[in-house]
Amino acid sequence: MTGRNLRMRRLSRATSALSGRKRGGQPKVVALGGGMGLSASLTALRRITGDLTAVVTVADDGGSSGRLREELGVLPPGDLRKALAALCGDDDWGRTWSRVVQHRFESKGDLHGHAVGNLLIVALWEQLGDHVQALDLVGKLLGAQGRVLPMSAVPLELQALVKGHDPELPDAIVTVRGQATVALTPGEVQSVHVVPPDPPAVPEAVEAVLDADWVVLGPGSWFSSVIPHLLVPELLDALVTTKARKVLSLNLAPQPGETEGFSPQRHLEVLGRHAPKLALDVVLADEAAVPDRESLDDAARRLGAAVELAPVASPDGVPVHDQELLAAAYDRIFRMHGRIGPWR
Repeated sequence: MTGRNLRMRRLSRATSALSGRKRGGQPKVVALGGGMGLSASLTALRRITGDLTAVVTVADDGGSSGRLREELGVLPPGDLRKALAALCGDDDWGRTWSRVVQHRFESKGDLHGHAVGNLLIVALWEQLGDHVQALDLVGKLLGAQGRVLPMSAVPLELQALVKGHDPELPDAIVTVRGQATVALTPGEVQSVHVVPPDPPAVPEAVEAVLDADWVVLGPGSWFSSVIPHLLVPELLDALVTTKARKVLSLNLAPQPGETEGFSPQRHLEVLGRHAPKLALDVVLADEAAVPDRESLDDAARRLGAAVELAPVASPDGVPVHDQELLAAAYDRIFRMHGRIGPWR
């Protein structure tokens, strides 16, 4: 049997198992991240629980979000919009609204490149004067199967220390500013931090983490979407003290620029350096993306975690997560590693 056929059989089994699940008690899950990585997790997680909260980074400074942030001084809405779209249902209402909020205008004027959802979110922020209330209202309009919260109440600037940013000075370390720039920076990212250095967390995000059964971190751009959550002191304290189990979902491949050349275990090492007090329970990785299982096991153990390998990549060979396979992997982890809860 070819590798493709084997993965298709696994996908079929995963879909059947998830479609046959009984509703009832469900785990409370909080997913942290931003961009397409968080969207992948949310799309998978909403298939296995109705008690789902997304906590989203607010450091984006590119594209439509960057323009709105600069012009109006608001939180960047783009990653929040993507998370809301990912939580839309698979019925006609959900699919329609997901397309609408993701729609971008094409023109020769000032609207060019703006996403409908970004404008809607910012308009409600201005009308209501409350980030959380406005996002809850957008979620209600979309029929979102979960809640979306910003990780901080103020827009953040991401800064990175990068070695070899200038090819002619391979040992020099410089500061690179802005999430969009950090995500594509040449050279080797040594560490990241945010400005202001001690940003306030959104209280509802902290409460969600403390009240969760499971917290999911990643996948996503490692330095610009995953690690920033660990740089908000109140949110990090909640992650350290919560009784929730924590699963870290690794990327399928290194990201050009930001983590180019990184092994799976190196992702864990840099995360541990940014949050040395944070312990994990499970590290989820695609079995085909781990060339050195022993080294990954060692790195995971240093964070208190066990490694779970599962086929979670798209069967067509593109390095993106398959929604159903990722859902099946999360479901298995919650059942095998979680404390006995009402959803069992």
